[in-house]
Amino acid sequence: MTQTDTILEPGRLFIGGEWRDAASGRSFETVNPSNGEVLTTVAEAGKDDVDAAVQAARSAFPAWAETDPRKRAKLLFRIADELEARKDELGRLEALDNGKPYRQARNIDVVDAAKAFRYYAGWADKIEGDVLPAPGAHLAYTRREPVGVCGAIIPWNYPLLMAAWKVAPALACGNTVVLKPAEQTPLTALELGRIIAEVGVPAGVVNILTGFGDPAGAAIVAHPDVDKIAFTGSTAVGKLIQREAAGTLKRISLELGGKSPNIVFADADMEAAVKGAATGILYNTGQACTAGSRLLLEASIHDEFMEKLKARVERMTPGDAFDDKTRLGPLVSQEQLDQVMGYVEKGKAEGAELVTGGDRANVNGGKGFFLSPTIFDRVTPEMTIAREEIFGPVLAVSTFEDMDDAVAQGNATEYGLAAAVWTRDVAKAHLAAHRLHAGTVWINTYHVMDTGAPFGGYKQSGYGRELGKNAIDLYTQVKTVWVNLG
Repeated sequence: MTQTDTILEPGRLFIGGEWRDAASGRSFETVNPSNGEVLTTVAEAGKDDVDAAVQAARSAFPAWAETDPRKRAKLLFRIADELEARKDELGRLEALDNGKPYRQARNIDVVDAAKAFRYYAGWADKIEGDVLPAPGAHLAYTRREPVGVCGAIIPWNYPLLMAAWKVAPALACGNTVVLKPAEQTPLTALELGRIIAEVGVPAGVVNILTGFGDPAGAAIVAHPDVDKIAFTGSTAVGKLIQREAAGTLKRISLELGGKSPNIVFADADMEAAVKGAATGILYNTGQACTAGSRLLLEASIHDEFMEKLKARVERMTPGDAFDDKTRLGPLVSQEQLDQVMGYVEKGKAEGAELVTGGDRANVNGGKGFFLSPTIFDRVTPEMTIAREEIFGPVLAVSTFEDMDDAVAQGNATEYGLAAAVWTRDVAKAHLAAHRLHAGTVWINTYHVMDTGAPFGGYKQSGYGRELGKNAIDLYTQVKTVWVNLG
C-alpha cells in the first residue's frame, strides 16, 4: 500500500450521541508524522464541553447499568466485528495520524482492539458476587456493581488499542465513559465513536472529547461527577492526576512510564536474544512504555553480542508508514523528535559511547519526524539515558558480572513496568523473574501480550491492572448485603 493525498473531514466532539463543535468554536490541527503535513482539524474541547459530556454520561448511567448484561455483551461483540471489518480503513487512519507502519496498525493494533471488545463482551454476564458465611439467622452476600462515570485519558502511541483497553471493560461492567484521546492522535478514537453509535450503544454511554490535557483532561479529572479516572501516559502527568483527583477522592488506575531492563545471560540463545533486543527497543519506534531501553549483557558476551546487534539494527532503516518494507516509522511529532534528540545529546555529553545512529533519518525529503535507530554502549547508572524514559529508538547498553549484579542493575530504577531475561537455564530464568521488580517479565521473548493477561506496573510505573479478569476490579465496586432471616 502506498500513501496518497488525504483529505479528511474535520473532527467533531461526540457528546450524548451527537456530533458537535466545541462550545468555544475552537479547533486544532492533527499532523501526519511521516511528512509533517496537516491531515485535518478537530474540535478543541474545553470545560463547557467536559461538563456536557459528563452530564450525558451521568444521565445515561442508570439505564446502562441496569441493561441486561447479555445485551451489553451483544453490543460489544458488534463493536469487535465492526473493528475487524474496517481494519483496512482504521489501520490506514492510524498510520496517517500516528506514523506507525500501516501493516502493524492494521494487523496488530486494530485486531487487538477488536480482541479487547470481544474478550470483555464475554465477561459482561459473568460478573458475580458471593454468598458469605453469616452468623445466626442472617444471609450475607456481595454484589459487584459498576463504578459510574469513567474518565479515560489515553496516549498517542497506541491510540485505538488504548481506547479499547479502557472502553471495553468499562462498558462490560455497566459504566459510562468520557474518553479523551491524545491531541496528537485523535482520529481513530472518533471512528470508534462512529462505530459505537452505529451498532446501537445508547446515547451518552460513550462520549469522546478531542482536545488538550489542559483544559479538557484537567477538567475531566477535577469534575465532581466523574467517579473514576483511567490514565495511560507519563509518570509526571500520572502524579499530577493523582494530586488533582484527591479533591473528589476518585478511583484511579495509572499505567505510566518505564525503563525496562532486557537482561541477557551468557548461556542465552544469542541469535534470539539479539533479535529480542532489537525488537525490544525498536518496536513502535521505541514509543512503548514497555520498551527494553536498558540492555544488560553478561560481560563475557558483550563484544560478540554488540557486533551482531549493531548489524541487525542498522538494517532496520526508518521509512514511510505506507511503504510495505517499513518496520520502523517516525516519531509522533516534532516535539517528540526534539525531546529524543535532546537525550541523544545528553548521552554524548555524559560520556556514553555512540555505537550507531543518533541522527535524523532522511525520509520523505526530510519532512517527517524520523530518527535513525540509536545505540549507546558503556552506559553507567548515573547517566541520564540510563535513568529517564526516552520514548524513542534509543538503547542504553551496560554489562553485568553475575545474577546478583544483573538483578540489582535491573531493579535500580524508579520504574517497574516490564523486564526480560534471556537464558537457556530454566531455574535461572525463573529466579531472575521472581527477583525483578516489574509487572511483566518476559523469558526468552519480548513484547508478547494478550488480552487475557493482566498488565500494569510496580513503583512509579503506576498501579492497577488492565486486561484479563483483573480489569473487572478497576470498573466495579463491591457491595455487601445483609438480610435478617429471623
